[in-house]
Amino acid sequence: MTSKIKVVVVDDSALVRSLLTQIINQQPDMTCVGAAADPLQAREIIRERNPDVITLDVEMPKMDGLEFLSRLMRLRPTPVVMVSTLTEQGAETTLKALELGAVDFVAKPRIGVSAGLQELADDIVDKIRIAAKAHVRRLTAGPVAAPAAAPSNPAAAASSTPTGVASGTGLLRLSTEKVICIGASTGGTEAIKEILVELPSDAPAVVITQHMPPGFTASFAARLDSLCRIRVAEARDGERILPGHAYIAPGGRQFSIARSGANYIAVVDDSPPVNRHKPSVEVLFRSCARVLGPNAIGVMLTGMGGDGAQAMKEMRDAGAYNIAQDEASCVVFGMPKMAIQAGAVQDVLPLKQIARAIMERVAASGVRHRI
Repeated sequence: MTSKIKVVVVDDSALVRSLLTQIINQQPDMTCVGAAADPLQAREIIRERNPDVITLDVEMPKMDGLEFLSRLMRLRPTPVVMVSTLTEQGAETTLKALELGAVDFVAKPRIGVSAGLQELADDIVDKIRIAAKAHVRRLTAGPVAAPAAAPSNPAAAASSTPTGVASGTGLLRLSTEKVICIGASTGGTEAIKEILVELPSDAPAVVITQHMPPGFTASFAARLDSLCRIRVAEARDGERILPGHAYIAPGGRQFSIARSGANYIAVVDDSPPVNRHKPSVEVLFRSCARVLGPNAIGVMLTGMGGDGAQAMKEMRDAGAYNIAQDEASCVVFGMPKMAIQAGAVQDVLPLKQIARAIMERVAASGVRHRI
């Protein structure tokens, strides 16, 4: 008989602790083995109960959640699901938590907490199940710094015409516009960052669907924009997809691309969830297969489930070059595994090799870039 997932709940709200404990204990495959009001209590419970997963509030007394998470991931790496308030500050703190090693997060409402958490019960327990299987790593280094070689005016370089000579670089641009198409879920925020920070300012356009709720993608895009040589922003309906830019699907919206004359444009709409996701990788990748054909470079990163696998096979059938992240470097080897099994990818690579593989593929198309 399979043992139950042991969960420790850490939250300074007695109501939230009670609700989360109840939600967890109602599941046949998990049990709450302890609840703590602050990190100091949590430390003793974790030492005694050895949990498989910890749910952790961000804002707590005595030691804030980020400091506690940082210590935990250095000394006793354990899968953590963060419980964050749905605010701009909460979004920024959550992204820092993911950088420190948290597997995923749940956005709790600011008002109506009891009803809100009950509505989120299925999402909470799904994320605990995913976290229990996740590959967590010991925290050994601080956040990635901004690239030292960032250009003085990346916006000007990025908005150059796609043909001819790139302004200020002396490097030839593409005769046809390649587009890098990325899909990700659990663990994807850090994986996406690792790829984008390696791309040169004159890289092809990047379109991204990361499973993320409303209220978080704007902060995610702003954080990446501060780190990368390319420009990064949430996608806006109708805008042109330009080289040197990355476009992130807004949380709670579907994102795809279309053609307008010789240009690619973003389509952002309120169409229904696909594979239970909104945004969905399937929606983006299917449009990439249809619109880009052999001009697409597809990348499937860490995540649970199979969203996007079949559409990625459509991309390959249309002539795209596709990469899947390998199991060893994934937090959750679900989406890449399904893409591989679908026959959708040509290469399976460690995360640290993907950016170089992308730019080598671009160079093979007749363009030289700094890598």
